[in-house]
Amino acid sequence: MKPFLTICRRLRSLNRFSVKSSPLASFSTSLYLCGQKKKSSYEAVDQAKYSRLVQSVLSRGPVQTPESLFQEDDILYGPVSKQKALEREQRARVPQNWFPIFNEERNVKPHSSASSGPLKIPLQRNVTPSVTRILQQTMTPEQSFFLERWKQRMVRELGEDGFAEYTKNIFFQGKQFHEALESILSPQENLKGTEEHLQCGYIKSVQHILKEISGVQALESAVQHEALKYVGLLDCVAEYHGKLCVIDWKTSEKPKPFIRDTYDNPLQVVAYMGAVNHDTHYSFQVQCGLIVVAYKDGSPAHPHFMDEELCSKYWTKWLLRLEEYTEKQKNQSIPKPD
Repeated sequence: MKPFLTICRRLRSLNRFSVKSSPLASFSTSLYLCGQKKKSSYEAVDQAKYSRLVQSVLSRGPVQTPESLFQEDDILYGPVSKQKALEREQRARVPQNWFPIFNEERNVKPHSSASSGPLKIPLQRNVTPSVTRILQQTMTPEQSFFLERWKQRMVRELGEDGFAEYTKNIFFQGKQFHEALESILSPQENLKGTEEHLQCGYIKSVQHILKEISGVQALESAVQHEALKYVGLLDCVAEYHGKLCVIDWKTSEKPKPFIRDTYDNPLQVVAYMGAVNHDTHYSFQVQCGLIVVAYKDGSPAHPHFMDEELCSKYWTKWLLRLEEYTEKQKNQSIPKPD
């Protein structure tokens, strides 16, 4: 401020200017400069060229697919985690008709004599829905989307006939695998039969699991839950590391090291457990589950053990799916107005 006043005095002495000392005068120039509108960098863009660029990008093919959109979202925003939201939703939902998975009137240890073999109750085909059907009819939209997308990709690669042959072979290999396991775990299995089965990659894959299995109680045996109205055909009931389990054998072309990789398989296991524990054909109670994922190349199978606490959690989810299926069936049976 002092230099400015000094300049003003000198200008007065020259009699060329008449300057009034006002507080506003000292800031007039700076206020004018600050008040000027800055030009945006976008104003320098060639609008015509930019419009042509946008038009060319939008006109390019192919049309966006859900897969490409997911990929772009991952690049722009990172992968989406739905686990927490799903867990909150499942915690909020409670089965309307609760039924326990365990039967307090049953003994945990089976009463079996040395002469009696594993139970092999045939499945009676009737109107009662199976566990597999219930799970298929109540898949989430996300599960249905990815299943359909996988099918379309396989059809593009193999063709309609090729895909039909592929699924036929997968079913046949799974059937052979289960028959081989049933033969191995049966008491009358001989050494020669075991050596023949070892030629199968799936059987090689589960060798380290079979060494831990004992006390087989049931093989390829039907179960029925009278109260909840569903049936199923379980693979095996036996002891694994001393724990009586419902064992479900699965095959896979890709590794599944975590139980979440098995999708609805845990629900299938607990559904069989609940049925066994309340089916009058079985005198024992099962408190654990085991999912074994075997691989065709003979690489070690992944065992997924389900303790009592984990089974109880999946049982709640199974009851919700069962209620959803029942509700869908009711809605389908209601006649539509003309």
